[in-house]
Amino acid sequence: MLVDLLAEKKSIPFLGCALQFFIFCTFTDAECMLLAVMAFDRYKAISRPLSYALDMSSRVRSQLLAGVYLVGLADALMHTTLTFRLCFCGSKEINHFFCDVPPLLLLSCSDTQVNELVIFTIFGFIELSTISGVLVSYGYIISSVLKIRSAEGRLKAFSTCASHLTVVVIFQGTMLFMYFRPSSAYSLDQDKMSSLFYTLVIPMLNPLIYSLRNKDVKVSIKKLKNKILF
Repeated sequence: MLVDLLAEKKSIPFLGCALQFFIFCTFTDAECMLLAVMAFDRYKAISRPLSYALDMSSRVRSQLLAGVYLVGLADALMHTTLTFRLCFCGSKEINHFFCDVPPLLLLSCSDTQVNELVIFTIFGFIELSTISGVLVSYGYIISSVLKIRSAEGRLKAFSTCASHLTVVVIFQGTMLFMYFRPSSAYSLDQDKMSSLFYTLVIPMLNPLIYSLRNKDVKVSIKKLKNKILF
């Protein structure tokens, strides 16, 4: 995608577009589910700290990670197969930065109702289940944190979740806006800007957001802030 933005010849072969589409779908699904797994991990760490090492052993983490990517690959394979079996008999110009679902469906001269139904059903299920998983995990986390007597302990527990919640809100909010709008409100220009946001901006922000818990980073930010102010 970054190469395409800079290249003079902005073209991609049919199989290259299919491969890009497949990889994009795989990692988008994986990101959604990993956010839910991370929420579950935080629930175990805060609500059951004594048994955390046993509950979240390396074997359990490996199984969760394998499950996330297996679901992502299966879903991506389904969407890629359904999308690239369509007829593209008109314009071959993709009005987008990469091969994504909406612009490809717009280019097709076939009936895309089945594709739209599958996207809404499968991706809707993934979004609903992951968001529900995050909410349930944080419900238990809040319940456990409120039982902590010291204010400092409660603040420390909540601070461990702040970075994750920030990423969840930004990423999931953008995804819901992208794929669950009514067709009457669809705008290709808005779609392109939103896709840039969650494919480039959010991944660039992730290291910064997650590192805000790091003491050295906090000290550096305070020093920079004081330097600017005074």
